[in-house]
Amino acid sequence: MLEIIQHNEPALKNDFCFAFSGHKAIINPKGSSTPWKRSALQSEFGTIELGLPIGLWHSQPCYAVEIPRSTLGSKDLKYTSLYGLLGQVSDNIFSTYGRAFQFLNWRKDHQFCGRCGSRTELADEGLAMQCSSCALSNYPRISPCVIFLITRGNEILLATAKGRRNYFYSNLAGFIEAGETAEETIHREAFEEVGITLKNICYFGSQSWPFPGQLMLAYTAEYDANEINIDPREIEHAAWFKADSMPTVPPLSSISGQLIASFLNR
Repeated sequence: MLEIIQHNEPALKNDFCFAFSGHKAIINPKGSSTPWKRSALQSEFGTIELGLPIGLWHSQPCYAVEIPRSTLGSKDLKYTSLYGLLGQVSDNIFSTYGRAFQFLNWRKDHQFCGRCGSRTELADEGLAMQCSSCALSNYPRISPCVIFLITRGNEILLATAKGRRNYFYSNLAGFIEAGETAEETIHREAFEEVGITLKNICYFGSQSWPFPGQLMLAYTAEYDANEINIDPREIEHAAWFKADSMPTVPPLSSISGQLIASFLNR
């Protein structure tokens, strides 16, 4: 399990690394639940960059490392997206892959200062990208979202998103906007997307969702009033479902699936 403790130590051959090339994780031949040792990664790809410190793995420094595509060649290794790891590894391992992926994307997206356009460089023990000119610092960003299960007696409301490739029904969700509380976002999203009002909103749990950088805050809520009236720009279809007539829903590895399972297990 990763300890999120920042460190700023020189690279050692026994350091641990979670390696990516673009959007694909490079899987250790020992298995997707095992990070690379730096020495093994260097043996496979030659000299590699130090990487970004993401914490301690079994008390050893652990880094997020980007391997250039040009270095991969035709090596017989396994590569997978984060979606490919979801549900295939423990929550702790998945969240560590997600943390590494988000750190690497953050570095790519903040190479230049958003205020003056100058180059940025790592600062604050690898936690910040700081402008070399005006000293503006940018830290890894996450976007808070709400996802919520709506119940009406022995039914739940599920919907399909407009244009989604994987056709399944899920809970409503949305980004928290500036100035909103999570509960205000839930009321707004429910009314905007399906035209109903809610009551008795209760916190359920949370999940890091690195697609590409969300924090999902999960809630339950009870139906209050109005008929379903979907926003066709956002929702393909929405309906009430009973436990004995459930459509295809997200897996338990997602907090959406866990919300639905909490209803089914009552």
